[in-house]
Parts: sequence; structure tokens; C-alpha cells
Amino acid sequence: MKRRSCGRGVALLAAAMFLGLPSASCADLSLQDAINLALAQNTSLRITQKGEDTARAQLQQAKIDNGLKITGTESFDTTLKRSSSTDSKNEIGVTASYPLYTSGKAEANIDSGVLGLKAAELSTERSRENLKLDVIKAYYDALEARRTVDVRQETVDKYQDHYTNVSQLYAAGSKARIDVIRSSVELSNAAQDLIKAQNSYEVDLATLRNYLNIDRSEPLNLTSDFSYDQFNIDMDSCIDYAYRNRKDLMIDLYKYQQAENAVKAAKADFGPSVTLSAGPSWSHSFKPATSSDSDITAGATLSWNFWDNGLTRAKVQEAETSRDVAKLTLTKDQEDIDLSLRQAYYNMREAEKRLNSTGDAVKQAEEDYFIAREKYRAGEGLMLDIIDAQEALSTARLNYISAEYDYARYKATVENAMGIELTDQEKEAAAKMTATAAEKAERAVLQEPIAPENAKPDKETKGLAKKAADAAAGEAKAAASHASAQVIQDLAEGEVTK
Repeated sequence: MKRRSCGRGVALLAAAMFLGLPSASCADLSLQDAINLALAQNTSLRITQKGEDTARAQLQQAKIDNGLKITGTESFDTTLKRSSSTDSKNEIGVTASYPLYTSGKAEANIDSGVLGLKAAELSTERSRENLKLDVIKAYYDALEARRTVDVRQETVDKYQDHYTNVSQLYAAGSKARIDVIRSSVELSNAAQDLIKAQNSYEVDLATLRNYLNIDRSEPLNLTSDFSYDQFNIDMDSCIDYAYRNRKDLMIDLYKYQQAENAVKAAKADFGPSVTLSAGPSWSHSFKPATSSDSDITAGATLSWNFWDNGLTRAKVQEAETSRDVAKLTLTKDQEDIDLSLRQAYYNMREAEKRLNSTGDAVKQAEEDYFIAREKYRAGEGLMLDIIDAQEALSTARLNYISAEYDYARYKATVENAMGIELTDQEKEAAAKMTATAAEKAERAVLQEPIAPENAKPDKETKGLAKKAADAAAGEAKAAASHASAQVIQDLAEGEVTK
């Protein structure tokens, strides 16, 4: 972002210096700069990106669970026999085990971990695309709000000029008092609309700053503006492109495959498992006699659960239901994508038509207002003609502004619904997301105590409460002495009798 002075001119800057006001500095922010900033430091995106770390950890767990394990054991046993004698011994063992065969359960879990990592990576990419759309909408919202403020301000200025003119005509005796009152009311109403528009502009800027994760009070100068860019892709081609490129559909497919692997893992409990194990052990007996022994054991263990009261079958049914839900979710998301894309496409075309039809309406409304104002000044028109013409002009301009930015927003929505990926520049900006200033500030808060701004050293503030109390007591004592002296003076002058 570039910076430049926010002053409108030398006069305003001189006035600010004369009044002692700080001169603000605005950040020049283009739409592309805003997108890149958000992709590099948006907090919600960082949270989503953490899902990749979770998926990697889960994949690592699945691989480790199918690998070599080494465990150590130690026991101390005492046995009391019927003859009242006891046997006591201590045993220590180390065992290395390796799952040789799990009926496909380990392999299914590893495959699920791989699919989960791919789904997490796609989820991050899709979140970046959605963030880009949010930034575009917020940017155009702010631009529309700024131009709405300009229209409202112009309306106030025109009503102000009209009010001044009517007041002069009334003073000259050529207009009635009711015209002055009506003009004042319309000026007040226009001022209310201006206040609301200014507030909306500030709210939209705050929303944009939140997406960018920048200083929430930093002034911004939005340098990009609307430019008509024709969209020449038909709706059926957009939908077909979305089915092939939407990352959330790929995520649904991966989740369905994960559910298939979960069914395989559950069914694996019906089959056998083979585990290889080997390791040394040591034993030491204390009673009735002292002895020591050691050995090395190696072997293979075959486990097969023949009967578990239907537990495995219930797990299989649960996994199959989850698989069916995943398949239905994929179908439902395809239907939602079709609907959302059609809605955005129709809205884009509607805004495009409004854009083409409102351009001439603004020119006609400007001409109508000029005629109504001049007729009124000439004494041939009515106050109602001025009000209607001004309202029509404001409405025409706001409609034109709305059509412009609606088209820009809906076009971006269509491209997002199609699943168009980020540009190379945007991918480069997203790759820079590491430890941002927000994270550094968070670590500083956790590691260091917070000192209030402009706080004095402890040696200067020590005993401050006592000093304040002493000062208050001194002031009270001085006030009492002053009151006593005043009473004595009044008594001497005979003004106090009792």
C-alpha cells in the first residue's frame, strides 16, 4: 500500500495546522493489494490452515500404528500359599512387536489419512477463494458507500442552495412562508440520509480492515473503481466448469472415499491379525529361595475374534451409514452449487441490464431538475416540482451506482461459484502466511507483563495513595481554617448574631 496526504487542498491543510489538528495519512489501497493482504494475514484463514497440520498428524499416527513398537514391563508379585509360605519375584521384560497382518485395517487407516490430508489442503485453498470473494465484496461495498455519500452530499448542497433562494424570495415577498418551511424540512431529511450514508461508509471500511487484518483505525484511500468487464461464458458452461473444478466437491469425494475405508477397517475386525514379537526378559525370585533367570522370546501371535456379541457388526453398520451420508452429501453439494451459480448468474445479468438502462436516466433526471429549478426561480413552477425532480435525480444516480457495483459483485460471485482458482500473484501472497504481527503481539502478551501507556516508574508512584490522602486532608484543613477566619470576621462586623 502506498501512502499519500488525505488533505483536499492547501486551504484545508492550512486550516488543520492553524487549529492544531494532526494531519492524517491515508493508505492507497487497490483491489489487488487488498486481496493479497488478506491472503497473507487473515486470521480466519490461518485457523483453516491449521487443519492441514491436524491432518498430517493423523496420517502420521496411522503410519506409526502400523509400525514397529517397543514396550517395557516390570512386575513384582507375591503369592501366599496354603502352607503359609510366600513366593516373591520381580520380572522385567522388553518386547518389540510388529503387526504383520491386520486383514487390511492398517492399510485402510493409512489411506484415510492420506485422503484427509488432501481434503485439508483443498479446504485451505477453497477458504482462500472464499476470502478473495469476501474482500472483493467488501471493497466494492465501501466504494459504493463512498459514492453514495457523494450523492447525498450533493443533494444536501442543492437543498441548501434552494433553501437560501426560497428564503430570499420570501423576504422579497414573492414566495409564501410554506415554501420556506417545506424547503427546510427537505433539507433536514437530506441531512439525515447523508449521516446514514457516512456511517455506512465507515462500517464498510471497518469490515474491509477486518478482512485485511490491519490497524482497525487506519485511514484508507481506495484507488480501484468499477470498470465494466463483459462476461461472455454461458451458464451451462459455468455449471460444467464448476462440477469439474469446485474444490469442495473434491473434498466431498475424498470424504466419501474415507468413509469407504472406514467400512473396510470395520470389516477387518471379522478377520484374523498376525503380530510378530521378540524380546528379552529377566526374573529374580526372593522367596522361598533367591534365584535369577533370563531368557529371550520370539514368536508370532494369531488373533481372531470369533464372537463379540455383535459389536463388530454394529460398527460395520455405523460405518456403512456414514458412507451413505457422505455420498448423499456429495450429491446435495452438487445441487447447491448448481442453484447458487444459477442465482449469481441471473443476478449478474440483471445488474448488467440495469447498468445499461440507468445511464440515460441520470442525464434525463439532471435535465429535469434544471428545468424545474429555473421555472421555480422564474415564478412559474411549484415547490413540489423541485422536490420531485431532486428526488428523481438522487434515485437515478443511486440506481446507477447500485447497478455498477451489483454487477461487479455478482460477477465475482459467479467466478467463485465456478471454482476459478487464485492467480499466480495471489498464490504467492498466500504462501507468505507465516508468523504475522498479530501472532508476535500475542506471544508478547503471553510472555511479558503489560505496562500502561505513559506509566511512571515505581519509585515515583510508590506511596501515591498516601500522598493523595495527605493532600486531600491538607486541603480540607485549609478550607476549615479559611471558614473559621471568615466567621470571626463576620462576627466582628456584626453580620453573625447567632
